Amino acid sequence: MPSNMAEEQTLDLALVEDTLWVATAPTGMPVYDFDFEAFFPCRHPFHREGMAIAVARMGAANDYEQRYRQLLAKGIQLVHTPAEYQRTSLLPVWYPLLADLTPRSIWFDRRPQLEDITRNFAWPVFLKGARQTSKHQRRLSIIANSEEFLRAMDEWEADPILWWQDIVCREYINLRPVADPSDHVIPPAFEFRTFWWNSQCVGCGPYWTGYHYAMTREEESAAMAVAGEAARRINVTFLVVDIAQTREGQWIVIECNDGQDSGYAGIPPFLMWRRVLDIIK
Repeated sequence: MPSNMAEEQTLDLALVEDTLWVATAPTGMPVYDFDFEAFFPCRHPFHREGMAIAVARMGAANDYEQRYRQLLAKGIQLVHTPAEYQRTSLLPVWYPLLADLTPRSIWFDRRPQLEDITRNFAWPVFLKGARQTSKHQRRLSIIANSEEFLRAMDEWEADPILWWQDIVCREYINLRPVADPSDHVIPPAFEFRTFWWNSQCVGCGPYWTGYHYAMTREEESAAMAVAGEAARRINVTFLVVDIAQTREGQWIVIECNDGQDSGYAGIPPFLMWRRVLDIIK
């Protein structure tokens, strides 16, 4: 991840339609970056009265509390406090709120022993960091036996995305597929990303880009009921809830994320931000 100092140097603060402050910095990722000024009237007031309550679109923070404090010193207050950020982003924090909506999970702040896993789960299991997987790598996520688990733990310690995260072990759920499985990445499933602004859905689209799949009206109604309940329980300003359908047709929460950090996936960003602005107005 880029350092917060680098992010601060490229910070652009804009007031969109005199309604929403956004603090942006380019990441170079098309699925994340969005040029607000190309689609909305924006102002950049040199003098501001009071604190600017802003959404950060600066890429994922390696230390959100530090980012929060640095911007606060500049008169910019992010929409989520550090505690709210943890509630959106870290599975050990959001899981107790959503345990009945998502696969059974346990987590470790140290390398777990094989017995820790076999005592609680049957093979296969799903491994991830408390915050994220490592680029959806199958070999570090879907673990079929004890040998694969020991190998994954050895590789985990050298992985640049995983080494610093707590280890989460989840019950493996067979999801409805949308493509043939690969030896390299987690099998693309009938999964959708949803964005929520104050518990109102402002965007929903396929999580796996490059594949063509869509929900029926009945599926969408069932999926939104689950995602909406998750958003209600987590209760923050700007939330992402990823949901997927099992092979048996049940909708489950895959994970949650802070809306400030999350890529748009298959959601048109202009339409999403248009809905956000209309809600605020």
